[in-house]
Amino acid sequence: MTIEDWRKKIDEMDLKLVELINQRAAAAREIGKLKNNTNLPIYEPEREKKILEAVKKANRGPLPDSEVQHVFERIIDVMRKLQQQEIHRKQSASSGETEFDLEVNE
Repeated sequence: MTIEDWRKKIDEMDLKLVELINQRAAAAREIGKLKNNTNLPIYEPEREKKILEAVKKANRGPLPDSEVQHVFERIIDVMRKLQQQEIHRKQSASSGETEFDLEVNE
């Protein structure tokens, strides 16, 4: 394969990754709503530890486990932030703030 062929393949994979990351984000948002309704904490270190162990166990390379862990730590951070924003929006909405207020204050 040529460089162009490889790049095309990477571009296709990138689009699939975006779709999967957004599916994960939608699931994380729903979990955030459930956590808020049941007063569970957003940050659950034991759950995150299990995720990192699972992805490293599934890793077959060529990325070393440390790099896979780094990628997933960032994904988890983004998902946690999404959950926090969801809870903040819900709390602000119940306090009478508008979406405009929320966007200005972010």
